[in-house]
Amino acid sequence: MAPTKEIVRVAALGDLHHGKNAVQGSLQALFSQITEAADILVLCGDLTDYGQAEEARLLARELTATVKIPTVAVLGNHDYEAGQEAEICKILEDAGVAVLDGDSAEFHGVGFAGVKGFCGGFGRRALGPWGEKIVKEFVREAVDEALKLESALARLRTSRLVAVMHYSPIQATVEGEPPEVYAFLGCSRLEEPLGRFPVSAVFHGHAHHGQPEGRTAANVPVFNVSYALMRELFPERPFRLVDIDMRPVAEAPAERRRGMDRRATDRTEVTK
Repeated sequence: MAPTKEIVRVAALGDLHHGKNAVQGSLQALFSQITEAADILVLCGDLTDYGQAEEARLLARELTATVKIPTVAVLGNHDYEAGQEAEICKILEDAGVAVLDGDSAEFHGVGFAGVKGFCGGFGRRALGPWGEKIVKEFVREAVDEALKLESALARLRTSRLVAVMHYSPIQATVEGEPPEVYAFLGCSRLEEPLGRFPVSAVFHGHAHHGQPEGRTAANVPVFNVSYALMRELFPERPFRLVDIDMRPVAEAPAERRRGMDRRATDRTEVTK
């Protein structure tokens, strides 16, 4: 789809943890606000609380009743808890959500590549594939998720790319959580593909008490959009809102041209 807008506004949110005891309609005010503010909605995993299809059906009803913009999602670790992740994907897809797992999608000229991601730690402290077989398998899962992300990014032919995941690719956005659990909140192996493509923004969840934003070594902006964190920082608008500048470089304002390799501007105002 060719871009038709100069600015595409993306709303991002993760960790809804929508449970089977949730009150019907409890998300409609939030989703209405998102629909009015954004062109695209991104959901960053842990959409359900216990990974049950019943929970996904309740969430799908909330989405179809209120959300009138394209929606992209990845699953999180909670969505795998009951072994019903395939059914959850189908329920959400039937509700019009593009659920990505090593896949890509394009809306309004912006390409989205999505994976769940995995844990393993960051930088020198990242777990290496050495020792027992189960440790090697654990590390292999993170490597496989990074390869899936790279393949999804490589398939996109849009000039603006957005990466969506549940686990964090950098340590900066999980800081604030207990240091002992950093390794279970993300993995720097997910960061490696981001530096090989012109990614405008990265969204993830999972770190409920982490930091709202950081940058990769290649200066790609990374946003932690966990719902708990968004409600704490932005109680009047508890989601991240980021503008993707679709204009050719020559037409962009000078401040945008200086950062033309990323082309994303945060539109969320900190109210805390």
